[in-house]
Amino acid sequence: MTAYLFPNLDKKNCYEYTIEACSVLKKSSVRLIMDECYREQFRALDSVTFLPGAQCIPECDVVIVIGGDGTILKCAEAAAAGRKPILGINCGRLGFMASLEYEDLHLLSELPKGRYNVIPRMMLKVTLDGRSYTLLNDVVISKADDCKIADFKVMKDGRTLSYLRADGVIFSTATGSTAYSMSAGGPIIEPDMQCIEFTQICAHSLFARTMILSHTSDIKVILHCKPGCHAHVNVDGNIIGRISEGAEISVCKSELMLDIIDIKGGSFFNSVNEKLMQPLKGMSGDSIV
Repeated sequence: MTAYLFPNLDKKNCYEYTIEACSVLKKSSVRLIMDECYREQFRALDSVTFLPGAQCIPECDVVIVIGGDGTILKCAEAAAAGRKPILGINCGRLGFMASLEYEDLHLLSELPKGRYNVIPRMMLKVTLDGRSYTLLNDVVISKADDCKIADFKVMKDGRTLSYLRADGVIFSTATGSTAYSMSAGGPIIEPDMQCIEFTQICAHSLFARTMILSHTSDIKVILHCKPGCHAHVNVDGNIIGRISEGAEISVCKSELMLDIIDIKGGSFFNSVNEKLMQPLKGMSGDSIV
């Protein structure tokens, strides 16, 4: 087995987590590769082969991400396109997609034995101005600072689903249900479900409720705002466009699926119970965010 290590060294303790992960995997006779951009930081690891970044996913059997959920999002599309599963090691705060915490790193020895579950995650495709983007979590269309009032016409399969005045709208996968959509009042959805979650952000309505739509839905959003006003289109945390009156965004299920490795069993529900019901890791009871 060949494992591609993808660390996010901006995360606290990521270096130490990566060193320990390499130690466990080396003892399990797993071949380790890493992007050559990390050669200097990890030059002491004689067990790692450094390759050009574009070669890493084609060369590996599994991608091991050391960071948080945001780090997984960074390599999700490439891993899905290469049909390589991702195992996340959490050194962020929540880590819903990450299967392992630091104290669980000994379980990496189960990888070459095949003792793990693979959960396929649905992805979405967003089209704006003729260009398409693939995402794992969500697309957020929200009014910019220069826009006091914005209206959003939402259509499903050619029919008007909603016409609303709001700060924005969110379309998420089940995986993304624990991200911005949850903060905006949406429900938590079991991550292997195939659906599209539609959540309104601060809608000017007494009846603003999240809708769960079929994974086969063909969704279009049309922005209506005053001249000189704009909205942003944000895909998995990255702004892909600044749009104005009459702009149209399409959202549908992607042909790609991302396989997430669950090596502990029930990791998602453990995360819900341990991380949403308890203070965030690294925060004291009197912390203010």
